Amino acid sequence: MKAEIITIGDEILIGQIIDTNSAWIAEQFNLSGIEIYQITSVHDDKEHILEALKKAEEKVDLVILTGGLGPTKDDITKNVLCVYFDTKLVFHEPTFEHIKQRFKNRNIDLNKLNRDQALVPESCKVLSNKTGTAPGMWFEKNDTIFVSVPGVPFEMKYLVENEILPLLQNNGKTKAIFHKTVQTQGLPESMLAERIENWETSLPKNLKLAYLPNPMSVRLRLSAIGNDLNELKEQVQDEIERLKQLIPDHIFGFDNETLADVIGRMLVEKGQSLAVAESCTGGYISHLITSVPGSSGWYKGGITAYSNEIKQNLLSVSAESLKKYGAVSEHVVREMAAGAREKLNTDFAVATSGIAGPTGGTEVKPVGTVWIAVSSPDKTISEKFVFGDNRERNIIRSSQTALQLLRRKIINWDSNYFHKFV
Repeated sequence: MKAEIITIGDEILIGQIIDTNSAWIAEQFNLSGIEIYQITSVHDDKEHILEALKKAEEKVDLVILTGGLGPTKDDITKNVLCVYFDTKLVFHEPTFEHIKQRFKNRNIDLNKLNRDQALVPESCKVLSNKTGTAPGMWFEKNDTIFVSVPGVPFEMKYLVENEILPLLQNNGKTKAIFHKTVQTQGLPESMLAERIENWETSLPKNLKLAYLPNPMSVRLRLSAIGNDLNELKEQVQDEIERLKQLIPDHIFGFDNETLADVIGRMLVEKGQSLAVAESCTGGYISHLITSVPGSSGWYKGGITAYSNEIKQNLLSVSAESLKKYGAVSEHVVREMAAGAREKLNTDFAVATSGIAGPTGGTEVKPVGTVWIAVSSPDKTISEKFVFGDNRERNIIRSSQTALQLLRRKIINWDSNYFHKFV
C-alpha cells in the first residue's frame, strides 16, 4: 500500500512551525507496511488543497490529511472535502455530545464555533477523537482511502494509533514489515558502498537497503516487507550474517546502539575501566560516554588538556616531546593516553590531539589532522587521521573514531568479544 501525507496550513510553509506530524506518521505507517510515496504541504487555500487531493488520488492507495479542522474561519478542510467528495456538512450528534462533555469537565461555556466542530461531511465515516473536539473523517473514492485528522500532534497520534491503523489492518490493507539498522564506522559512504556492492545487488527483491550517513557513522537500514514477520526477521538476520563477513571491523552495533554503549558493555563484563585525555575534541568524547546510563560503572573521568601547560602538568607529557614534535604528533598523543591511564588508574585510556580548524593548519599538518592513541597496561597504540576543514565535523569524527579505535583494540586483545558484539 502506498500513501501520501498532505499537511495543511500556512504556518508550515512560512516556517512558523516544523512539520513533525509527517515524520511521526511516516514512521508509524512504515512500521505497518505502508510505504510513504510522497509528503506534500499546502496553503490554507481551497484550490491548492483540491489540486493536492486530485494528484494524490492518481498515485496512491491512502491519503492522510492533517490540519485545518479547528473552529476558526481559516480552518477550511471540511468544506473543501465536501467539494471534493460532492457532499454536504451534516450535524453529528455523538461528536457534539463528546464536545459538550469535554467543555463541561473543564467548566467552559460552548459557543457557536465549538458547536460547528460537530459538523462533518455526510459521506464520511466519523472517527472518534477522545483527546480533542475535532473528529477524524474517513472517505473512500475510486479505490483510494482518504483520512482527515486534526493537526494537533497528540490528537493526530491518537487517531492514527486507535482508529486508522486498526481499520487498515482489519481490512487487510497492510503487510508485515521489519527494519534492522546496522551501525558502521570507519568507512565513508562511497567506500562502504563499493565494499558491499555485490552483497547489496544480490539482496532479495523484498529487501531494501538505505544508507544513512552522518558525521558519527554510516547506518545501513535493511527493510523487509512480506506476510510473516518472523520469516522477515530471519531473512534480515541471514543477510546481516553475510554482511559481517565483508566488513567485520567496521560494524559496531545495531539499531540505536552507540559506540559508547558497546564499549561500556564490554568493559563492564571484563570488570575494567576507562579514562580520556582530550585536546582537539574538547570534552566531546566524555560527553558521548556520559550520555550512556550507567557509565559511572566503567568511566572514571577525563582531562581536557587544551594547552601544552596542562598536557605537561596533568598528563606528564614531556616538554621535549612538545618542543621537538609539537602538540599534534604521535609522540605527544601517546604520552597523553599513557598519562591519563596512570593518573586516573584505569585499564584503558584514549587520547586525541589535532587541528580542528578552521585555522592553525600547515602544509605538513593541515586542518583536520588528528592523532588518536589508546593505552593499556601492556601497550599503547596510535593512528593518524585527516578528516577535513570543518571544525564541528572534525570534533565529532575525531571523537567517534577514537571510540572505534578503542573498541577495535579491545577486540584485538580479546578476540572472543568480536562475535559477541558485532
